[in-house]
Amino acid sequence: MAVPFLFEDYTFDSCRRELRRGAELVPITPQVFDLLDYLIRNRERVVSKDDLISAVWNGRIVSDAALTTRLNAARTAIGDSGEKQRLIKTLPRKGFRFVGAVQEAQTVAVEPVGSVARSSETTPTPVSPPHLSIVVLPFVNLSGDPEQEYFVDGVTESLTTDLSRISHSFVIGRHTAFTFKGKPVDMRKLGRELNVRYVLEGSVQRGGERIRVNVQLVDAESGNHLWAERFDKPIADVFDMQDEIVSRLANTLNTQLIEAEARRAERTLHPDALDLCFRGRACFHKGLTNEYLAQARGFFERALAIDPNSIGALLGTAVVDFNIGVNFFTEDRAVPLAAAEAAAIKALSLAPQHARAHLYLGAVHIYTARAAQGIAECEQALALDRNLTGAHALIGIAKHFLGRSDETEAHIRDALRLSPRDIFAHRWMMFAGVAELWRGEDAEAVVWLRRSIEVNRNFPLAHFHLSAALALLGPTHEARAAAKDGMALDPGFTIRRYRANAVSDNPIFLAGRERAYEGMRMAGVPEG
Repeated sequence: MAVPFLFEDYTFDSCRRELRRGAELVPITPQVFDLLDYLIRNRERVVSKDDLISAVWNGRIVSDAALTTRLNAARTAIGDSGEKQRLIKTLPRKGFRFVGAVQEAQTVAVEPVGSVARSSETTPTPVSPPHLSIVVLPFVNLSGDPEQEYFVDGVTESLTTDLSRISHSFVIGRHTAFTFKGKPVDMRKLGRELNVRYVLEGSVQRGGERIRVNVQLVDAESGNHLWAERFDKPIADVFDMQDEIVSRLANTLNTQLIEAEARRAERTLHPDALDLCFRGRACFHKGLTNEYLAQARGFFERALAIDPNSIGALLGTAVVDFNIGVNFFTEDRAVPLAAAEAAAIKALSLAPQHARAHLYLGAVHIYTARAAQGIAECEQALALDRNLTGAHALIGIAKHFLGRSDETEAHIRDALRLSPRDIFAHRWMMFAGVAELWRGEDAEAVVWLRRSIEVNRNFPLAHFHLSAALALLGPTHEARAAAKDGMALDPGFTIRRYRANAVSDNPIFLAGRERAYEGMRMAGVPEG
């Protein structure tokens, strides 16, 4: 007997031919139901127009307009749209695919009651919660002002939407989550009821000209608190502030959830490709060193051995190769950057609307003398996921490479405003400093470069650029100390190697590099 399919807060029951959102029955026509049924059952592959016509219309001639109408009706029934394509993707010239996270509700027969035999019924048995499954409970308004309720609910709703953009996430819809508003909740019971691994709860308090948001992430299986954070900000534009709070929360939670999933995966005897991807990403988040990058690559390669089309693993290898190339960990940076580009392109061939795939392809373009193309890819990534703050920073870096260093700092500040504790924050700060160094604003460059080193002392390029800025300012003893720190982290670094890997032929950019070469030389960095 077929079992119901569960996705977001929907239940799709092909036996009863019912689609429900929570407890509410969603009206749906028979053809649209059959179309959804076929897409969900074949969700592991792209289905062509001919496949759908054969399955749903028994091979009858169907116009493109009729097919589009049914697809739009299917999307509407499950809260999707042709613009967002969150659950049903259209792949141009290829077909269609159901990309939502789906689980099957297993069923068992109910024993006869008493001595009278009854026809067997089915009742769902507990299934293991999906990876990255979470419910965002309605935040509590602690302001004592009922008029603030709209702001509090807005934070909850926006955060629910943004978390659903995280790859492989399973986020309970806001309509279900809001049924718990104002009620005491047992986290473990809630986790079992909704079949999720994590619960996010929080509160908002407005006092005077400031607003405070408290949030905590709870493991629904154990009831343990995994992470907590407080955001305390002055009130400016309320809606801009809501967007900033939500973006910062979503970025931070992305990292926290990956780490939690990686810890679970470590205890798994037979990890699947997704388990290995989580472990790879957790290694990558530890730091951009040869050791951690090698460990991350190992996990991503094991994932690809299990599933050669794993988008997470493809993008994992892409980001590892990209960082090997751009951080001067190799003499020939072209090889890892070409590998990163190939992996990103393959990922986009499988998922054309994947935001991070556009981001990584843009990053490769930017660092291989195609900065304008890179900016376009990053803008596409932001159109798909506004929380990809790295795209803001990369656009600023690309403008630096195009000789527009005066525009760089604003983009870096946008990235830091939305994700101040990002794994790449030190790199963004370094580039803000490098842009100032190129412009001859050496004192400003020193401020940014020191901020970068305070965040991450193990990033050699920040030390080398700091040594150049300090030397150009005058006191060479500090400059030499900075150069020495850089050489301790990367003993093979030379000005020759640095010069050979210029990422732009823009004359303004190259003139700025000459200042950096001279400053490094004055600080004692080896010529090579």
